[in-house]
Amino acid sequence: MNEWIRLHERDHVIIALRPFRKGELLEGAAAEAIELLEDVPKGHKIAVRPVRQGEDILKFGYSIGRAKQDLPCGSWVHTHNLRTGLKGLLDYTYEPVDPVLPPAGPLAGRTFQGYVRASGEVGIRNEIWIINTVGCINKTCDTLARRGSMMYGGKVDGIHHFAHPFGCSQLGDDLQYTQKLLASLVQHPNAAGVLIVGLGCENNQIELFKEVLGDYDPQRVLFMKSQAVEDELETGLELLGELVEYAQQFKRQPLPVSRLKLGLKCGGSDGFSGITANPLVGSVSDRLIGASGTAILTEVPEMFGAETILMNRAADEAVFGQIVHLINDFKQYFIRHDQEIYENPSPGNKDGGISTLEEKSLGCTQKGGHAAVVDVVPYGMRVHKQGLNLLEAPGNDLVSVTALSAAGAHIVLFTTGRGTPFGGPVPTVKISTNSELAGRKKNWIDFNAGELVESKQMEQLTDELWEQLIAIASGEHETKNERNNFREIAIFKDGVIL
Repeated sequence: MNEWIRLHERDHVIIALRPFRKGELLEGAAAEAIELLEDVPKGHKIAVRPVRQGEDILKFGYSIGRAKQDLPCGSWVHTHNLRTGLKGLLDYTYEPVDPVLPPAGPLAGRTFQGYVRASGEVGIRNEIWIINTVGCINKTCDTLARRGSMMYGGKVDGIHHFAHPFGCSQLGDDLQYTQKLLASLVQHPNAAGVLIVGLGCENNQIELFKEVLGDYDPQRVLFMKSQAVEDELETGLELLGELVEYAQQFKRQPLPVSRLKLGLKCGGSDGFSGITANPLVGSVSDRLIGASGTAILTEVPEMFGAETILMNRAADEAVFGQIVHLINDFKQYFIRHDQEIYENPSPGNKDGGISTLEEKSLGCTQKGGHAAVVDVVPYGMRVHKQGLNLLEAPGNDLVSVTALSAAGAHIVLFTTGRGTPFGGPVPTVKISTNSELAGRKKNWIDFNAGELVESKQMEQLTDELWEQLIAIASGEHETKNERNNFREIAIFKDGVIL
């Protein structure tokens, strides 16, 4: 097994695949053996070329920041001697590159077993969702989901409620964010039927919410105003019964993989994220897009420092302009709140070996593979174009996975080097960046990408993850978040609450 890895021939650093001790000799990383000047944790960076103070340090073939001091070979490179090289708002130039995708031929005719809705959209689960317009009735809706599951269990794939605290006392953009996000969730085809429950006195009134929702199937979407009925639990269960009966008409049938939409997300990254799990997700994303499917990449702050890679893969100059606005608008969001734009990564990321935001971004964007970017989708809205879409949302795990689900992702691929039990409204596949995490957290992790630096090649692991995703989409395999019933949402907030 290798003890270190260099990601690009131009790089000044290698990544330690095991802990190193001060005084150890590092063979093969330079013309002569290098003596380690400090202890270096697993997943962290070692300088194998000298770098002068103020010079760029390269990883992935790109700058991940600048040296705070002269760095001799054998130095541990981290936050104590590496700083971000990023600055505020930038001007960008469109320098298009050709996307590189695997040939679609081998995937011709590949299918999964899914549900076709009356609208023509495709789902991979036949569930009933309860969406509340306001947080005051979270417990009512939780009770309805629990009792509904007991009464109608086995007739559908599940009855689920997604609690949130908003919908009342919100003004302006905040209320619109809540309404748009919830409306997009209502339209998700994994839900065969949806019960929308209001209270009656909230800002997000059912009547106003219907205006945001737009056209809907009155058999698939039912409403209940809790203050207007005598017994909201009795009435709610009756309505759930109607939705279950409606849902039972749908049966799984073979559908082309081009109908699938994957959400791409990383959380709790480490030094292996950009080496194993994120490139693996990018490989699967490329495979799906090569078969005319759809992938959705988000976490806009974690594009800072790698944004030009995505910009130059824009399908045309109009999409390039959309990406520029996406990046600069999010930077303005930081500036408006007097926050440092590049204050990232998180403490867990740093412990795992990531030192600067550009280092994290260069690893994060690898989840988007090599496809052209075909569209930029506003927060809370739904994806409509096949191919790679960028979605406006922050890096926060709960907020971004919820946004991916609302945008239409059937499955979210969630890479992690630190681990999390979290799951969103749709099947959330946790992919570990390292084998230690996969072995230690079997109840959280669905797939181990750590084997990429141990025993398996990218093509083999891509095949294995691809087959697991087909099984998940076909209802033959549950993700850990489904098995544990860990399903949560969070809604972006940027304004006043009365």
